[in-house]
Amino acid sequence: MSTPTIIIYGIPNCDTVKKARAWLTEQGVDYQFHDFKKQGVPAGRLPGWLQAVGRDKLLNTRGTTWRKLDADVQARAGDDAGAMGVMQEHPSVIKRPVAEWDGKASGRVSVGFDVGQWNELLKA
Repeated sequence: MSTPTIIIYGIPNCDTVKKARAWLTEQGVDYQFHDFKKQGVPAGRLPGWLQAVGRDKLLNTRGTTWRKLDADVQARAGDDAGAMGVMQEHPSVIKRPVAEWDGKASGRVSVGFDVGQWNELLKA
């Protein structure tokens, strides 16, 4: 069985991203990290993420960044196309980390960090 190419997307100073990266390192798992702040949000990945996990899970409407957005910007996120635009403009509204377990947006994708779920995804 080959080791999956795991890509972790997020912001390095996010506590959840830090926990996820530390956990992968503890497990001896190689992964790539994509920094939204330095590298931006890969627009070509967003449709696959939305299809895999859904807008309600990917778009963090409970965080500080979301609450600071103008009501008209929030309203634009009411459909997938608008949500993708808002996520491109404001990467911090994406729930983190986004993990591509097969190295592609059309593969297995998870959002957030849950040890039980990640253990299962590593085994798959």
